[in-house]
Amino acid sequence: VDDIENRSEVKEQDACLGQLTLLEEAEGGFDQFTRSYKSYGVQRMPDNSLVFKEWAPAAEALFLTGDFNGWDNFSHPYSKKDFGKWELHIPPKEDKTPAVAHNSKLKVVVHTRAGERLYRISPWAKYVTRHEKSVIYDWVHWDPPQPYVHKHPRPQKPRSLRIYESHVGIASPEGKVASYSNFTHNVLPRIKDLGYNCIQLMAIMEHAYYASFGYQVTSFFAASSRYGTPEELKELIDVAHSLGIIVLLDVVHSHASKNTEDGLNRFDGSDSCFFHSGPRGEHSLWDSRLFNYSGWEVLRFLLSNLRWWMEEYRFDGFRFDGVTSMLYHHHGIGSGFSGDYTEYFGLHVDEDSLVYLMLANHILHTLYQDCITIAEDVSGMPTLCRPVQEGGLGFDYRLAMAIPDKWIQILKEFKDEDWNMGNIVYTMTNRRYGEKCIAYAESHDQALVGDKTLAFWLMDKDMYTNMSALIPMNSVIDRGIQLHKMIRLLTHGLGGEGYLNFMGNEFGHPEWLDFPRVGNNESYHYARRQFNLVDLDHLRYRQLYAFDRDMNRTEDKYGWLAAPPAYISAKHEGDKVIVFERANVIFIFNFHATNSYSNYRVAVGPPGKYKIKLDSDEIQYGGHGRLDHNTEFFTEPMEFNNLPNSILVSKLYYLLP
Repeated sequence: VDDIENRSEVKEQDACLGQLTLLEEAEGGFDQFTRSYKSYGVQRMPDNSLVFKEWAPAAEALFLTGDFNGWDNFSHPYSKKDFGKWELHIPPKEDKTPAVAHNSKLKVVVHTRAGERLYRISPWAKYVTRHEKSVIYDWVHWDPPQPYVHKHPRPQKPRSLRIYESHVGIASPEGKVASYSNFTHNVLPRIKDLGYNCIQLMAIMEHAYYASFGYQVTSFFAASSRYGTPEELKELIDVAHSLGIIVLLDVVHSHASKNTEDGLNRFDGSDSCFFHSGPRGEHSLWDSRLFNYSGWEVLRFLLSNLRWWMEEYRFDGFRFDGVTSMLYHHHGIGSGFSGDYTEYFGLHVDEDSLVYLMLANHILHTLYQDCITIAEDVSGMPTLCRPVQEGGLGFDYRLAMAIPDKWIQILKEFKDEDWNMGNIVYTMTNRRYGEKCIAYAESHDQALVGDKTLAFWLMDKDMYTNMSALIPMNSVIDRGIQLHKMIRLLTHGLGGEGYLNFMGNEFGHPEWLDFPRVGNNESYHYARRQFNLVDLDHLRYRQLYAFDRDMNRTEDKYGWLAAPPAYISAKHEGDKVIVFERANVIFIFNFHATNSYSNYRVAVGPPGKYKIKLDSDEIQYGGHGRLDHNTEFFTEPMEFNNLPNSILVSKLYYLLP
C-alpha cells in the first residue's frame, strides 16, 4: 500500500511540476497567468478605450451588444485570434469618456457554426443583476467612478481557527434577502463578540437559483448582486479585517450550473468549451456541468478566479466545495469509502482534478503566505492536507465530516444510557496525524430542510413554549440545553485543529433552514436567522450564546486547537465519563443521565494546581450552579491511566439534577 501511495504521489507531483514549467514557458509564469482577469472580459485602458476579450473556440463569430449601441447585434464584431480567442477594441467617445458607461447592460452575441445566434454573458463578468420580473440575469458593466479602497491590512493567520460559517442572505430575522451592509453593521459585531476569528462566506459567487445555497454557480467572477454591490462586499471584508477576523470564500470549482443564457454552459454553442463533452461533463446527481481541468484555458479561468477573489475583494483563503466529486471519476456516487487504500489510488482517481488542486494550492500559498485552504472531502483521501512538495494536494485543513453525522445518528437512534463513549471518542479522533481537520457539531448541511438543528433534535416542539428563563426548565429543555453545550465543547476540544459553527446554531437556533421555492410557496420564513431571540433577556437562547462565546474565549487563551492531539485518559462506558488533556487543559465530561460522582480520580500529566476555567453547569449558561469555582485541585504523584499524576475531583455531577 505504501508503495502504491508513494508512486501515485510522485506521478501527480511530476504532473504538477510539468504544468508549472509549461506556464513558465508559455505564459511567463503562474503570476501572470493567474492575473488573466486583467485581460479577459472587459478592460478599461488609460485613454478610456475598452478592450473586450473572450475564449470561444467553437464560435463562428462574436459580437458585442448592449445599451451603449442601442442593442445592435452586428455593429461591434470581435476579431478572431489564435487558439479560439476573440478581441474587440472600442475607442472612447468624443468627450474622452468610455463608450460603455458604468452600470449599463451588455451581451455577447455568439454565432455558431450551426447557424444559431446565442446571447451570452461573459464568463469573466464582474457583476450581473436580475430584473424583478425576469428569470435571466443580465451582464452589467461595473466600473464605478469611486471604487472602494480597502483601509485595513489582512490580519495574520490565526494560531487557532474558529470559523463562523455564514450566509449573507439569511443573516437577518426578517423574512427577506438580507444585505452585505446588514451583515457588516449587525452581524460582524456579534461574530467578534462570540470569539470567532474567521468567517466562511457561502453563496457569494453569483448563482441564479437562490435555493441552491450558492452551489449552482452561474457567474464565477461576480459577487452576488441580490445582497448589494461589489463595493459593499469589499467594505464587509475590510470591516471584518479591522476586527481581526479573516474571511474565507466558499468557492465552487467542482461543477457549474447548467444554465446557458446566464451561465457558462454552452457559452460558445458547443457541449464542451469549459467542460468535458458527453457524459464525463455532467454530474448525474447535481444536474450540473463538470470542468475539463486539463484544458489550458479552463486552468486560466479557474486559477485566475481564485486570484481575483484574493486580489479584488481581499479574501484570505477558500473552502473548496465538492472536493470528493473532483477527486474521483465516480464523483463519490455509490462509494462508501471504508478507508482501504485501493479506494484512493487507481484508475478511478481523476488525475487532472488532482493536479488542478495541487496547482491551485501551490500558487495560492506561494503568492499569499497566510492564505488558508480547506477541503470538503468525505472520502478521506490521504495526503490531502500535506504540502505539494511532499506529493500532497496542499490543503491546510479538511472538514471532519464524520463528526456531525455521528452526533445526528446518536440523537436519532440511541437513548442517553446507550451512548457509547468509546465510539464517540473514536469518531472525534479518527484522523491522520499531520493532516489538520476542522471539527464541527453541525454545519449548514444539518440545518437544511429534511433535517433539523441539534437544538431542535434535542428539544423539538418544547422550544416554542418552554425556553423562557422566567419559568423552571422542564426535563426536555434541561437535557437539551446541557447536551447542546457538552456536544459543542467535546467537539471543540477533541475533534480537530480548527472549529466551525454555522450562524445561529451557537445559540440553539430552532427549526430548520429552507429557502423560498415553489414547494413552500416562495416563503422566507425558514430562510432567516432569528438573532432577535438572543437579544431577549428572558429567553434561554442567550445562555447558550454566552457559553459558546466563553468556550471560544477560553480556547483563545489556552490554544488547544493549535496544540498536539489530546491524550485521552478515560472513556468509561459504565460511568459515561470522558476525560482528556490537551494544551495542559483537562476536559472532564459526565454524560450519565442519573449518576454523579464524588472524589472522582482523574489522570493528569503536568503536576501542580488546577482550577475550573469553564463550567457548562454555570447558571449564566443555563446550568444549575453546582460547582464551587473557588475550589483548587492539587495533583498527587499517583500514576493513573498511564499518566504520572492525578487529581481527585470532589464533585462530578450528572446530566440532569
